[in-house]
Amino acid sequence: MKAALLLALALTAATPAFAQNEPARVARILRTTPLIDGHNDWAEALRERQGDARWTSDLRDLAGSKPAYDTDIVRLRRGMVGGQFWSVWVSPALPGKEQVEQTLEQIDLVRSLPDRYPDVFALARTAADVRRIHAAGRIACLIGVEGGGQIDGSLSVLRTYAALGAGYLTLTHSRAIEWADSATDDPKHNGLTDFGRKVVLELNRLGMLVDLSHVSEKTMRDALAVTRAPVIFSHSSARAIDDHPRNVSDAVLKLVAQNGGVVMVNYAPAYVSEAYRRWSADALAEKARLNSPPYDGIDIGQPDKAAADYAAWLAGHPAPTVTLAQVADHVEHIAKVAGVDHVGLGSDFDGVGETLPQGLGDVSTYPALLAELMRRGWTDADIAKLAGGNVLRVMESAERVKAQMMRSSSSDSDSRP
Repeated sequence: MKAALLLALALTAATPAFAQNEPARVARILRTTPLIDGHNDWAEALRERQGDARWTSDLRDLAGSKPAYDTDIVRLRRGMVGGQFWSVWVSPALPGKEQVEQTLEQIDLVRSLPDRYPDVFALARTAADVRRIHAAGRIACLIGVEGGGQIDGSLSVLRTYAALGAGYLTLTHSRAIEWADSATDDPKHNGLTDFGRKVVLELNRLGMLVDLSHVSEKTMRDALAVTRAPVIFSHSSARAIDDHPRNVSDAVLKLVAQNGGVVMVNYAPAYVSEAYRRWSADALAEKARLNSPPYDGIDIGQPDKAAADYAAWLAGHPAPTVTLAQVADHVEHIAKVAGVDHVGLGSDFDGVGETLPQGLGDVSTYPALLAELMRRGWTDADIAKLAGGNVLRVMESAERVKAQMMRSSSSDSDSRP
């Protein structure tokens, strides 16, 4: 009996105390530090799937919806979310004026959430707003415009978005635009044009964050060279782990650290797992091959056969499993290279599709990721930085830069083109 007791005491002493009660630790941290996700596409998903019904439908519990949503109020509460940047994405393939119109509709939808659910949501523009709303037990709603094409080449449109509460602009989406190159398109400008640099400075002047997710590495470097405020990557991961052009190289991570910015880790499997990225590319290539008519034209117009052949290919080539632990690997890599002050969370929920990492299936699962990092030795202070402290610091810095530029008569953006 005495030997067993001594063994138990020895095992307890050898096991860090924090590893025994992660849920309580997470809850304690998130009571004082708001958990802030840099990117969630719920607004666009509601628009796409519900149309006009999105303005009136009950958003409290959508877990049983078909197709499923990753987000609803019940699960946001379960995930202890304190603040959310809602993406207001529109297709970059649309003409510029249509992009502006649809962006305004998306902003309108986000702004309607606090009116419909005042006990749950409140609009936030500043770090102080987020802290106040979180202390009141509500979720701070922030707005991210996910594509530079959505300003249609106009700083006046950008200023209008800021006036409506937009907190960041992603400089590009999937296509290169007239003033910036995208990570997933052929380069047109070797980074930013002169107008693109003006956009960055105008974002600084407005207090909006410069978001470098989706942009080419040269655009990242150009923006980091010109910005006067820290930048964010609202939903990007580490390129050293997964060599996707959307992810952030170690060289750029070091520049982000010098800039004071934050990289918010994406959950999308293609940006988390190199094996999944390669499988996804193979699957797209196979689908394209099966849907391409043969040179002799014999099989043209057989979509059912193509679909059946593709299903057979998928059955023989199952997608690699992607897990919560792999997302944690990205968090740790960014913290190792850039520092723990420069990493955050940017899930991309409701923008990923049906596949998400095991253990991170919806907005209720943030505590599970934080608990995993605790088991790896992360301190409470570091978890608080990851959860929301780092992005709040970046927001506060951007607010100070805004105040300085507003006071300065020599601002590069005072000409207001």
